[in-house]
Amino acid sequence: MSKYFLDIGWKSIRHVGEELCGDHVDVIDDRNGNMTAVIADGLGSGVRASILSTLTSKIISTMIAEGLPLEECVSTIASTLPVMKDRNVAYSTFTILHVKDGKEMHLVQYDNPSVILLRNGEVFDYEKQEMHVEEKTIYSSSILLEEGDMFIAMSDGCPCAGPDNTYNLSWQVKDIASYMQCLYFAGYDARTLSNMLVEECNHLYEYKPADDATAFVLSIKQKKKVNVLFGPPKKMEDTEPMIRMFFAEEGIHVVSGGSTSRMVAEYLDTKVIPSMQKTNHDIPPVSTIRGVDLTTEGVVTMNRVAQYAEDHIQNNAYYEQWSTKQDGASLISRLLFEEATDIHIFVGTAINPAHQNPGLAVSFNLKLDIVNTLKSALEKMGKNVSLSIF
Repeated sequence: MSKYFLDIGWKSIRHVGEELCGDHVDVIDDRNGNMTAVIADGLGSGVRASILSTLTSKIISTMIAEGLPLEECVSTIASTLPVMKDRNVAYSTFTILHVKDGKEMHLVQYDNPSVILLRNGEVFDYEKQEMHVEEKTIYSSSILLEEGDMFIAMSDGCPCAGPDNTYNLSWQVKDIASYMQCLYFAGYDARTLSNMLVEECNHLYEYKPADDATAFVLSIKQKKKVNVLFGPPKKMEDTEPMIRMFFAEEGIHVVSGGSTSRMVAEYLDTKVIPSMQKTNHDIPPVSTIRGVDLTTEGVVTMNRVAQYAEDHIQNNAYYEQWSTKQDGASLISRLLFEEATDIHIFVGTAINPAHQNPGLAVSFNLKLDIVNTLKSALEKMGKNVSLSIF
């Protein structure tokens, strides 16, 4: 198993006036350091382009998933893809990022903008080998991975993005590299970075994209574990075993819930110190327990985290709400979305009498829904998530 975590994110915008995006991304990730991503760009835009790019990415990713050599997959798809004779351009271009054992990146690039590699915040000029298949020129590269490497792949709708169908010559691949360098050390996850790049392109298009545009980001991160304890156990005799297991896990420890906090404080022979500062009128304030990294209120806070998580894998519209604020939901969200690679959630199923009041917006049944919703969203972010239920 690889010592690295592959943080993956992508975002697309479609040509103005079109219902479908002509770019398509397909990712196969076994969570053990083997990953294949295909970014395909169909000729033109709309339905035909969408079909072409989807077929291209699906064929390549399926062949690789079946264990066929990368070279054979490339040769097959390159031989299959037709070329428009009057314009001498392919019906679909593609970029393949194939990580093996979490140690080595194999890049294959055919007529898409060149993949950018940032290493230690600087543009890294990797070697490219040129090969020819059916009169198509394809570039391949093999790169040994290092912690902190960031790969940025894109369709040709990203460079030269400008208003009114005009080419913006001041926004080329090298300028995109400079833009991403400014974000390299900010700690954003790959999904947020791809969103930010595509949003910048959309801004340059004056929100009327003259082409489909897709950005794909892969960051190589050291694994980081976050453990969350949410609720007391159903059986009182399970209290000590549950807490002992929780603290036996390496990494960051988050305790969520008033009763849970008091239970943990008693186990640690210390006190819960409530915060006097309310940072968000919708979210109860955080507390402090010596020996715990973060202590928050329970159901209301975790429900908000689950809402943020679902939004993060879709439009990321709530990003500004949780990315900088200091309330419990925002602090947990930053830990889980941007820092954590492995997450272990300990869920206690004791019934809280306060949650049985029909006048409240939350209930006991909602608590388990929150955990399942959060787990599903985190896994779609590529996180390794485990549950222990007591």
